Amino acid sequence: MKTSKNSKASRDPEKRIENILNVKFKNSDLLENAFVHRSYLNENSDFPFSSNERLEFLGDAVLEQIVSDFLYHRFPSLPEGELTALRAALVKTESLAEESKRLNLGKELLLSRGEELSGGRDNPYLLANTFESVIGAIYLDQGIEEVKDFIHRELLYKAEESLRSGIKDPKSRFQEIAQARFNTTPHYRVIKEWGPAHEHRFLIAVNLKTKKIGEGEGRSKKEAEENAARQALESLAPRGISQPSSEE
Repeated sequence: MKTSKNSKASRDPEKRIENILNVKFKNSDLLENAFVHRSYLNENSDFPFSSNERLEFLGDAVLEQIVSDFLYHRFPSLPEGELTALRAALVKTESLAEESKRLNLGKELLLSRGEELSGGRDNPYLLANTFESVIGAIYLDQGIEEVKDFIHRELLYKAEESLRSGIKDPKSRFQEIAQARFNTTPHYRVIKEWGPAHEHRFLIAVNLKTKKIGEGEGRSKKEAEENAARQALESLAPRGISQPSSEE
């Protein structure tokens, strides 16, 4: 990694990250670039790297290809719809953030002071993006076979578990429960949206009649609705909810 007053080289994280990832990089610049959040560059204009957004873009595409190929061959009897749902469960923000947190990748992120103070190292969207940028860096440095090994090792072990636990998306599960228990259909509405085009966010609430049951955030309306439905399912599980009233 480059040695500069703004670089992490003074903490020499390269070996630690390579040990965590179980990947030996030929070009350590790619490894460091994977951890540069764009907010850091606002406060460090002389930093020798760009943000990790291009690596994230590449990693997202590589990840989808490898996961799709794995699922197609691993589950030859699954129809297209179930393969799509299983892939979505594996590559969604929550899943990637969980793996990023397990690998402690957030610790290595280069963030602005403001992003740091707002909890950026634990932000699931930043963690998911970092996981994808690491995939992009491994692909460029090592090629398709090494990045395939990494994704199989660090993510695809979940595939069997996801299939066993049921791959129906949370919106479908919540709708079935709402119709069976309350004879009504969930209604989703956007509460708030913010951020630039490449980091746009939505906050969406889900109601049964006029009673809000859950809300969720996401990079797309679909993801936010799924997270809202997931929260609604969690609220139902431990204690149930009262019959929603049309007058509430």
